[in-house]
Amino acid sequence: METLQTFFYELWRLMLELSPWLLLGMFIAGILHVLLPKGLVKRHLGGKGFSDVFKAVAIGVPMPLCSCGVIPAAIGLKKDGASTGAVTGFLISTPQTGVDSILVCATFLGWPFAIFKVVSALISGLIGGMLVNLFDKTPLPTETQPKESCCCHQGKNSSNNSTPCDNPKTHTPAGPKSFREPFHFAFITLLRDIYRWLIVGIIIAAIISTLIPEGALKDITITQGILGMLTMLVISLPMYVCATASVPLAASLIAAGMSPGSALVLLMAGPTTNIATIGAILRTFGKTTLTIYLATVATLSITLGFTFDWLLTGTAIQSHHIHPLPEIVNIIAAGTLSALLLYFIASDLYKYLSQSKAPPTSCCGNHK
Repeated sequence: METLQTFFYELWRLMLELSPWLLLGMFIAGILHVLLPKGLVKRHLGGKGFSDVFKAVAIGVPMPLCSCGVIPAAIGLKKDGASTGAVTGFLISTPQTGVDSILVCATFLGWPFAIFKVVSALISGLIGGMLVNLFDKTPLPTETQPKESCCCHQGKNSSNNSTPCDNPKTHTPAGPKSFREPFHFAFITLLRDIYRWLIVGIIIAAIISTLIPEGALKDITITQGILGMLTMLVISLPMYVCATASVPLAASLIAAGMSPGSALVLLMAGPTTNIATIGAILRTFGKTTLTIYLATVATLSITLGFTFDWLLTGTAIQSHHIHPLPEIVNIIAAGTLSALLLYFIASDLYKYLSQSKAPPTSCCGNHK
């Protein structure tokens, strides 16, 4: 009973710390979604020089796109003339961070960690994109985009696991912009897309905080140095976790004694790769791009993890970093986020039960 009480205490504490900055970051993402010209990305990424890759990475870093949701956006960029290198840089850097995850990372781990995380996304995206421009000449198959578009429409209303085409954030809302659009995009479209993984991340973080005493992992070899980073890499590469949801998990692991560098590997590789994304990149961009993509993520996450640990020598990371917000603000934000999460759960459960009573009519049923 005491363990259960501790778990719920940790769960609520995480919600109090996470909610204000997650909601603020998502609102900023909604503002950017409305204000940025829809053709901005596609107009500047057609060349194969450093500047084109840099533009793709710089535009992608603040965007709140996860590793699955970034695939349709990347395919659209390529079909509109962007170079494969620019698209690869976009694919690597964009899922690692976003305005919401930056604020959440600063909340839990402090601004030095958050800034280094952004720099890591920039570096890995630039290097991966330039390597692809040098070595990969594979053309994009012309028949891929219609299949992705069809499935994406169905994905928004499906309760199944994420696939490379189920992210509604990549679609331009129909109709004129209004005052409500940034709110709808931030707190309905965007939050719905990541809410399952957000819940999973918070629950796992609360379990770790409950069951593993602070500092308990510090003297375990497999959680430190190269072994700790390799362990995180092996776990992270096939797993799907969004950039925001992975932050509480990383903070809990650091509090339990794992090195910050190993946690950085989780924060880089976890959001960037998963089985669905790997399959989509192979099918869409070919083996060469996929090999460079995976090698870049694996090599640079380890390298930057070592670099981060070296920079922090003699300095302790302050996990569960609390910003001085009034308690009432934290409570209101946590209540609002909890209500939204419960709404999405109930909505998807209702859809699942409704669909189970009738045969599927999705256009995706015609595709293998």
